[in-house]
Parts: sequence; structure tokens; C-alpha cells
Amino acid sequence: MSAPTEDPGVVIVGAGQAGYQVAEALRQDGYEGAITLIGDEPEVPYQRPPLSKAYLLGETDRLRLKFRTEEYYAEHAIVTHLHVSAVSIDRTARTVTLSDGTVKPYGALVLATGARARPLPVPGADLAGVHMLRTLKDIDRIQADMATTEDTVVIGAGFIGLEFAAVARKLGKAVTVVEAAPRVMGRVVSPTLSAYFTQVHEGHGATILCGAQVSALTGEGSHVTGVTLADGQTIPAGLVVVGIGVIPNEDLAKAAGLACDNGIVVDIQGRTEDPFIYAAGDVALHEHPFAGKKLRLESVQNAADQGRSVAAAIAGIDRPHDAVPWFWSDQYDIKLQMTGLREEGDQEVLRGEMDSGKFSLFHFRDGVLRAVDSVNKPADHIQARKLLASGISPTPEQAGDVGFKLKDLLG
Repeated sequence: MSAPTEDPGVVIVGAGQAGYQVAEALRQDGYEGAITLIGDEPEVPYQRPPLSKAYLLGETDRLRLKFRTEEYYAEHAIVTHLHVSAVSIDRTARTVTLSDGTVKPYGALVLATGARARPLPVPGADLAGVHMLRTLKDIDRIQADMATTEDTVVIGAGFIGLEFAAVARKLGKAVTVVEAAPRVMGRVVSPTLSAYFTQVHEGHGATILCGAQVSALTGEGSHVTGVTLADGQTIPAGLVVVGIGVIPNEDLAKAAGLACDNGIVVDIQGRTEDPFIYAAGDVALHEHPFAGKKLRLESVQNAADQGRSVAAAIAGIDRPHDAVPWFWSDQYDIKLQMTGLREEGDQEVLRGEMDSGKFSLFHFRDGVLRAVDSVNKPADHIQARKLLASGISPTPEQAGDVGFKLKDLLG
């Protein structure tokens, strides 16, 4: 089959943050061709971060989770093809085959397939009452089980696990967090911050068990009743939430012969080795100037910025994805805001008093600022983002002096 003679427009596989952002940015950049957005969930694109926080607490609803209403897509000529998945790509014919048998031709194809929750590889992981936390459907199931149980075990002490643990404690549940690593959030924060958040959770009545391996989940009938650890201890559990990381959804790209390495390999504007195929979001392994290497980042900011960059590339606009990474997490009354990329062995400088619940940790490599973690200090976070983006670094002494105005360095 030969390639299409007429441009059939842009097909976006994946209706999460990155996929939505590509579609929106294409229209904002003046692209007038056809746009088709394919998603495997029944809903139009929605925000995921509030799922484990505001939505679970009843502080927001399904309507407010949506980036845009259904009417928006119709008004902007963005065709949504929902509750289906892409099963194969024919790069020669430039078509995508969907799970419902539809074959979609494309002029440009964007793979925004995201990532899936990593399954728990132990006996009993398939019992009722055991949940991943990734989609709206996951949260609805969790809410239903929370109404009938008090004992909750969270497996994994990353952002998702600890955010859910904080919500469960707010709702009065008995919470135990089990983490295989020596400390909480060990992949993303320093030992200082890990210790601080452990104290915060324990102060709110949660039990934190680090260095603990799960060997099995036990149950009565088909429902979970406990989590058994390698040391033989069994923790009562009527609800288990698993948050042990994600796996990039690169299978579709791999099967099509695209380069993948724990993510789809792309350049600074989301281009794969195929000039008609792009990738964005959690699934994309991209060159990042700030890091000086290839990275696969799992964050809203990255997905949104990379989506805009890919849209620009398709529209013939030079807009490289080179923003300094930033992240956040809400746990109890704490807003953790992070910018830059901390590396092991960095020099850490405290700005403020940790006991006050308002402080920042500045991380330096060879005397140059590389990252800042702020706890309830939004002004520090904003200044840090500006400093890192400009390449201007305070000295460690300036960073540690709360009387020194960081904004003065920016003129």
C-alpha cells in the first residue's frame, strides 16, 4: 500500500495530559488540518493529579476534572475517538489500526500513550480490594471499598502512595505504608526530606515501614484481608493500594520498529527517528538540555510542555522542550514544590527552619545550584525556577541566609 496522497491530518494516540496538550496547542498555533484524539478511557481528557487528593476527598467532581468539555472538541474540530486503543502502526502506509477495527490514516502521528501502573508481583495481588491508582475508574473502585473498611495498607511510598495515605488518614482510616526501599520518596528527594515526611505521616497517625518486602497478600474468599511481609508479619488490610512505579507504554512503538529504551526515544522537539511520528509525555525519552542527557520524566509539567513542543514541530514552529523540570506533591497541609534535578552527592543547604514547616533545601553540584525543594515556601520555589532557568546561581552561603533576597540575583 502506498502512502496517502492527501494529508489526513494529525492522529494523537493517548488522551491524557500530553495528548490533550498537543491537540489544544495545534489549534492555538494555527494548524487547520484534521485532528483525531484517540483515548482508551470513555471520558474526554481529564486531570490525573487531583484523583488521589481533591477528588477522593470530595472536594472536586468529574466535571471539574476535565480539561475541556465535550463541546470544546466539537467547536475546535478535534475528533475524539474514545474507549478504544491503538493496536498497530503501519509506518509505510501511515495508518494506525484501532481495537475496534478502525484504520486511521495519518499525516503526523503523535504517541502520547503514557505509562501504566507497575503490577505487584506477589501471590494474592489479584484479590478484590487490591487497587492501582492511575485512572478515574481506579479511584471510583477505591472509594467504594473505602466505605466498607477501616484497615488500609499502601504499598509504595512515592508521591502517589503518600498522597493517598494522607487522604486516607484525613478520612479516618487506619493506614500502614509499606516501602521496600530504606526511605520514603527515595528516588526523588534527599534523605533529609525523606526523614521529614516520615515524621509528618507518623505525626498524623500513619505507620511507616521502610525496608519492608511484601511476600504475599492474603484473603478470605476472594477479598483481601492482609499483607504479609518477608519477616512473617501480617498487616490487616481490607483495602490495599499499590503505588510501586509505572511502566512506559512503549509496546506500540516497539512493534512498529521505533527506537525505545524504557521510553520512546525522541529529540528535543519530540521527533522520533520516523519523520512522521512524534512522542510526548510519560512515554517519551527525550534529550534535555538542563540534565545534559536523555530523560523520561513523569510529571504534568513535562507532559504539557512537551505536548506544546510537539504541536509546534508539526506546525513548523521552532519551540524546543527545554524548560527546567518542576514537580509538586500535596500531603496533609504540606505543599512540596520541587524544581531542577537533584543528584546523589549534591551539597544540601537549608534555608529556613524545618520545625516551622516552611523551608527550602537548595542542592548544589560543585558550587552550582541544580535543584530546590520547597516545603510551604512558594516564593522560594518561584525564585528557584527563575534562577535555574537563567543559569544564575546563588552561593551556598547566600542560599542558606534567609535575609538574603534571592530575587536580587535576577536584577
